[in-house]
Amino acid sequence: MNFTNGNMKIFNDPIHGTIELHPLLVKIIDTPQFQRLRHIKQLGAEYWVYPGASHNRFEHSIGVAYLAGCLLRSLQEKQPDLNITPQDNLCVQIAGLCHDLGHGPFSHLFDILFIPEVRMSGTQWKHEMASIQMFQHMVDQNGLKEVMGNYGLNPDEDLPFIEELIQGVDSSAGEWSARGRPEHKSFLYEIVANKRNGIDVDKWDYFARDCHHLGIGNSFDHQRLLKFARVCEVETGEKKSHSICFRDKEADNVYDMFRTRYTLHRQAYQHKTISIIEIMIKESFLQANEHLHISAAIENMVEYTKLTDHLFEKILYSTDDNLKDARMILEDIVNRRLPKIVGEARLTEAEHKDISKKTLKDNWMTAVEKWSKNTLDFVVAVVNMDHGMKGKNPIDNVYFYSKRDPTKAFKIRKYQVSSFLPVKFYEKLVRVYYRGTEKRELEEAQQCFENWCKDNFGVLPEEGKCSQATYQSKD
Repeated sequence: MNFTNGNMKIFNDPIHGTIELHPLLVKIIDTPQFQRLRHIKQLGAEYWVYPGASHNRFEHSIGVAYLAGCLLRSLQEKQPDLNITPQDNLCVQIAGLCHDLGHGPFSHLFDILFIPEVRMSGTQWKHEMASIQMFQHMVDQNGLKEVMGNYGLNPDEDLPFIEELIQGVDSSAGEWSARGRPEHKSFLYEIVANKRNGIDVDKWDYFARDCHHLGIGNSFDHQRLLKFARVCEVETGEKKSHSICFRDKEADNVYDMFRTRYTLHRQAYQHKTISIIEIMIKESFLQANEHLHISAAIENMVEYTKLTDHLFEKILYSTDDNLKDARMILEDIVNRRLPKIVGEARLTEAEHKDISKKTLKDNWMTAVEKWSKNTLDFVVAVVNMDHGMKGKNPIDNVYFYSKRDPTKAFKIRKYQVSSFLPVKFYEKLVRVYYRGTEKRELEEAQQCFENWCKDNFGVLPEEGKCSQATYQSKD
């Protein structure tokens, strides 16, 4: 069977250099459903703060497909006994290419901020679900089943496998539930969306790509980690499975990967000005939703294909009175009339353990009534940051092997890694913004915020110790 059936296509990528993609991947790229990703910013509202963050989901998806092929090739060369077939290889690359098809306008702003407020009850919607729906729609609309067959794939068997790769399957959990491939090939499910420990080519690409466009340093070397990857048998409780492991000397490089994730969240993804712009865009979309039926598009892939970042300009330049309120919010963004940061504070573990955003907002308004003469318009935002595994040490779920015995997998010991590592791997920030323009009221709000912090945000008794807070008045 000829699995190329044509020439590979050459792409010039600013991150990975000259890359080659299989002709079937090019067929997918040339569909309207994939071309849509040209019009969805990879970093959403970050472009309003970082002028270089203009890259899109389109190029990121191509990069993930390329890295998936690189990792598979590296494993094949070292371990031909894994029996990675051409079909396996092609399916994993297609999953990497299509894993973000379901993103909405401004990427995560849509599925994390907008959709949850529109759909307060029912099934939680995530962009991965939409990616599978859009993938199915793309295959049907463009006759790709026949094309896939021409390149050696079996659509009845391989399409469900690709969808599972996009959704992600935890290779360490219970009985094997995946339909696409048997359990001895569980390592294939750790390449695009790794539910075991979060180390996958999706992150490898966006760490490198986002750092490049944001101008943020990146000490993590994905090419080196890729070269030292191999598949070993690992034990999880009473279960054994085949998992991707790394040389023990790469432990610091793995930590650098998770640190890079945290740095990107702290400096860019959760930047205080970006956060308030995202909230404003969300509020504009909520105002326009009833008239433009934005949220309804996720139920119809034909309409969802048309839904991109262009929604911003559609509202901004509309003359429809029904969109007046939504338009005014976006005009404030364009003219840089943004709410001012009143204060930001890190909550201690005792304070943030079970506290909700609603509780913090209610406690803040109580504090305002207590310490301020005016009831002003505020925005309370809660930001969660971690190293990728909530409050756990991400390295705890990573397996390594040694040069002496590359077939034996083990977890790294504490004395084998740097002592400069953090003690905790999770933190919660609370931010308060003031929507007004009066300097005196802003100063009054800042004093109120300081008192609120000293009062432990209304969460702990007076004698409890307050976490450190920072106060800023400029955006």
